[in-house]
Amino acid sequence: MSKKVAEQLVSMLVQAGIKRIYAVTGDSLNELNDAVRKEPALQWVHVRHEEAGAFAAAAEAELNGLACCAGSSGPGHVHLINGLYDAHRSGSSVLAIASTCATHEFGTDYFQETNTIRLFDDCSHYNQIATTAAQLPRMTQAAIQHAIHRKGVAVLGLPGDVAALPAVANISSDQNYFSRSRTVPLKEELDNLASLINKYPKVCIFCGIGASDAHQEVVELAAKLKAPVGYSFRGKMGIQHNNPYEVGMTGLLGLPSAYHSMHESDLVILLGTDFPYVPFMPQDKVIVQIDAAAERLGRRAKLKLGIHGDIRSTLSELLPLLNEKTDRAFLDAQLHIYDKVKSHLTTYVKNKGKIDAISPEAVASELDRLASLNAIFTVDTGMCCVWGARYIRSTGQRSMLGSFIHGSMANAMPHAIGAAFACPDRQVIAMCGDGGISMLLGDLATIKQYDLPIKMIVFNNRSLGMVKLEMEVQGLMDFQTDMVNPDFAMVAGSMGIRNISIHDPEKLTEGLEEALNFKGPVLVNVFTDPNALAMPPKIELKMVKGMAVSMTKLMLGGQLIEVLDTVRSNYKHLKELTD
Repeated sequence: MSKKVAEQLVSMLVQAGIKRIYAVTGDSLNELNDAVRKEPALQWVHVRHEEAGAFAAAAEAELNGLACCAGSSGPGHVHLINGLYDAHRSGSSVLAIASTCATHEFGTDYFQETNTIRLFDDCSHYNQIATTAAQLPRMTQAAIQHAIHRKGVAVLGLPGDVAALPAVANISSDQNYFSRSRTVPLKEELDNLASLINKYPKVCIFCGIGASDAHQEVVELAAKLKAPVGYSFRGKMGIQHNNPYEVGMTGLLGLPSAYHSMHESDLVILLGTDFPYVPFMPQDKVIVQIDAAAERLGRRAKLKLGIHGDIRSTLSELLPLLNEKTDRAFLDAQLHIYDKVKSHLTTYVKNKGKIDAISPEAVASELDRLASLNAIFTVDTGMCCVWGARYIRSTGQRSMLGSFIHGSMANAMPHAIGAAFACPDRQVIAMCGDGGISMLLGDLATIKQYDLPIKMIVFNNRSLGMVKLEMEVQGLMDFQTDMVNPDFAMVAGSMGIRNISIHDPEKLTEGLEEALNFKGPVLVNVFTDPNALAMPPKIELKMVKGMAVSMTKLMLGGQLIEVLDTVRSNYKHLKELTD
């Protein structure tokens, strides 16, 4: 073959459907960079930090199925790690190319030498290094197959000298096989599940991201069982819309209505969820679980029955076996509570706050109202996740991306970069914390360089708000959580990005409309209330193992709130909560 190994790799990436590589070029990546220069079907996206590139690739993979990033010897590898951890734990199919020093320098403590096998072992399904030209095509094929079918990161190590070698024909195939299949339980297991569900009058359904493609089947199941439907944050965009049975999220960011529905039911059906917060799971109910990943069955809750199957196919087979329930009393009671909770949430939307203390709930609510029906939202970890969870509604066309499992700061802006490249025809809104955007400010230059029409909304509360709240809830004095921020609008302006600062709540709608209507990138610096509480109005449902603890008064953020420590709340408590 007349091609170099780097050119062969580029051809295989294009054949697999990869459209760009997010990377900082240089050193051991130079041959790959030159090969991309010669291939018009593949774009090199020059990010300013490899971590941002890995986050961007994770977002593109979540939206479009497969993406690629790269890092060069030593520091380039290490910079990738956090973004790759996020991608891997989120199940995003990312190929990471880790170029290294020349093979003859391996093991000599050479300049920028990194042991890529050790370094990436914990955040990848595939992690190998090609030391000969003959290995590269087979390893590339294997890496892509692992990323796609095992849903996570695959790392391909590529020494700089190997990239420059003459390519060797693949002894197998340059093709990748993106085959899909149905996973359905045995008829006997479905019969047992149906018998169990038919036995109990009060059923609650709880959905995770694994149920996202089964929206219609979930709604049909809820209709047949007269069951309320709760969901996790990752499951929200796939389950909430056009669902007359939904009662919101549960968990640290969720609402008491979903928690209550699960704890007042007789039987809970878990669908495609690996929800990690065990204290929010009822301990005294019959629980059944269906999941496409059999190893997840029963690791979060004590199950009566665990079923291996993809949600859409399994529900299609299960529905005809179920008896239709006629009593709506339980369902209607949960929907009534949910209506009260939603009404209560509007308190902070109607009261937009004051100068330099704008209600963040009002900001999120206005974004929800003004954004397009198919907008992509990215949310920073912390308070922005709370506002996104509570106030950004699913339409069936919107997407919500965040570091929901790895829980990293600084993800919203680089996730938005990947989203804007992946879906140039969709509106992209990054809900950034001031702490989050501060960590990777340099990649504002990436947004400007490629003129990505991202709308960055900075919730500037001058603190690490979630950490501050966590410390105060624990009875600790908040320490080193306050931030002396730069003028984010001025920083964006220095990079040539349109910028808007909003100090006055009466200017909120006007400012957001201006930003969303502008054709290019915009940063909106909103001065939000540093004392805004992340919990529902006045009362936080704080879970403690199996015990109901009496009402305690705490001073949080200068406001007196009542914290109800309970694992099991009854209707009377919920009425007090929502009145």
